[in-house]
Amino acid sequence: MTAGEVLKGIEFSRPGGVPLLLDLYLPAAADGPGPVPGPVPAIVHFHGGGWRMGERSSLGPVTDGFALTPFERVAAAGFAVVSADYRLSSQAVFPAQLEDARAAVAWLRAHAAEYNVDPGRIYAWGDSAGGHLACLVGLGANPGSGTADSGVPASNAPVAAVAAWYPPTDLVHMGGQALPNAVATADDPGSREALLLGAQPADAPDKAAAASPLTYAGEHAPPFFLAHGTADRFVPAAQSTTMAAALEAAGADVELLLIEGADHMWSLPDQSPAAAQKVLDATIDFFRRQAQAS
Repeated sequence: MTAGEVLKGIEFSRPGGVPLLLDLYLPAAADGPGPVPGPVPAIVHFHGGGWRMGERSSLGPVTDGFALTPFERVAAAGFAVVSADYRLSSQAVFPAQLEDARAAVAWLRAHAAEYNVDPGRIYAWGDSAGGHLACLVGLGANPGSGTADSGVPASNAPVAAVAAWYPPTDLVHMGGQALPNAVATADDPGSREALLLGAQPADAPDKAAAASPLTYAGEHAPPFFLAHGTADRFVPAAQSTTMAAALEAAGADVELLLIEGADHMWSLPDQSPAAAQKVLDATIDFFRRQAQAS
């Protein structure tokens, strides 16, 4: 194992015989070749794709096109980074995806000593559907009871902070919040959200609520960073503003960054990478502050 190394295709779970893989990016030493001193903070990332597509190496086709090399940049900032698979909705319905997200964090915690990771400074990050999972992991969501676990057991793999880019947080009301020019809404027949739940959200409000991070928002929440574009045609920005308001009302530590005019995947009218660069910088700054405060 070498500082700055990238270890790809590590199997971390095999639910129902489906192998789930992760990639691990190790931080390089700040002062050149050699081991990184002391246990390092770590971030587990979950990809987007509407729970029905996507892959662990991607932050979506538009964002990928900006060539930001986000995982490498976060590793260069001194973090170990895990990018993890989870079962897609064509393979299993919710809460399978949450179980897989927790398994990825649990794997990292179990192998913390091996990879020089500080188990007390493990964070979650995700974009879109992956942001939804990162929020649920961070909140200790217990879909079986519809409540958040207090004193979450180690098997639930809690994390010390969460960053979520344009996350679905309230599947019950998401369709009604869609912009007039929305590409798709949660209430469309066969929507991404319906495929995740195995039912239309309007027909299964209890399932939709159990899969919604907003349900679990409370004072137990770790620090949150939410980022969203105001022109998002896939996940309305109200999903982040409502979540931020609920966390703040509960007394939790939350930061909200809204990017005016940005669509999903930080697409701007001028097609520049400015929004994506700004949010990535803010995300790294958020995690740095969390690591330094611990």
